[in-house]
Amino acid sequence: MSTVLANPSDTGDIQILGSSEYILVRSDDSDPREWLSQSPICPLLSQHHIAHSGILWARYPFEIKRKFQSGSFMMACLRGEGKVMVDGSWKLLKAGEACLLPPFVLNTFKCIEGKPWDFCWVRYLESPESKPIVTQHSPVLGRYDHAPMLAAIRGLYAECAGAMNPGCLDHWIDLIHHYVLLFAQPHDYDDRLWRLWQTVEPKLDRKWTLAELADIAHVSEEHLRRLCRQRTGRSPMQHLTFLRMQRAKHLLRTTDDKIETIAHAVSYENPFTFSTLFKRWVGWSPSKFR
Repeated sequence: MSTVLANPSDTGDIQILGSSEYILVRSDDSDPREWLSQSPICPLLSQHHIAHSGILWARYPFEIKRKFQSGSFMMACLRGEGKVMVDGSWKLLKAGEACLLPPFVLNTFKCIEGKPWDFCWVRYLESPESKPIVTQHSPVLGRYDHAPMLAAIRGLYAECAGAMNPGCLDHWIDLIHHYVLLFAQPHDYDDRLWRLWQTVEPKLDRKWTLAELADIAHVSEEHLRRLCRQRTGRSPMQHLTFLRMQRAKHLLRTTDDKIETIAHAVSYENPFTFSTLFKRWVGWSPSKFR
């Protein structure tokens, strides 16, 4: 367990732990930040591109802000509730729910005064060579049974603090990654939504309407709203924006196209409108992101 109070850094990141306590396991010692430095190291985490995983008992004024999170981040609430920045706005994450944040976005969450907030997390370090955790079907916020993941993280921590048996470590790490994928890439994904987003994703430059989306899914507009909220935690139009922002991030990383060209590629005629929305969703302007 540790308690740390950190001030905002020069990068604009914030880390206020206060009296909060945590346990974690990290893959290596490449990150020099103090809050990680006393935790056990398990190199086997890197086989699933996991940077660190742990359990945190957060207490006000706990707050974390990462301006540029380079990997997917999943957190599952065990008790209480806290606030998480999702798609550019604050959402409550309550007991029995999980949140999955894609890489290269603003990652920020904080306690609510007077309310405890306990959660476990898994932080990935992804690269172009690794298989992405977040897909077009991934929920951003939804119901989740945290008990199996919590048990696996506790098991990994106990093994790292004890015998360090490679077979046991491998077992716990596989389970942690498996429980992330159960949320991030659900096998029971609705076929109607699969058909919808498979049709829409190659044509993100088109100005889709809710009526057109509902027609592709063969459901009413209201039923499509309910399906999307249930499966992804977003409305259909919000999920469409999510896909567009993901495409824009990819183009910014992999091409030298002008911002205006990328804006047009994801349906925005006005580059200023695109840039404003991109900054709200991602946390950086397109030029700074690049």
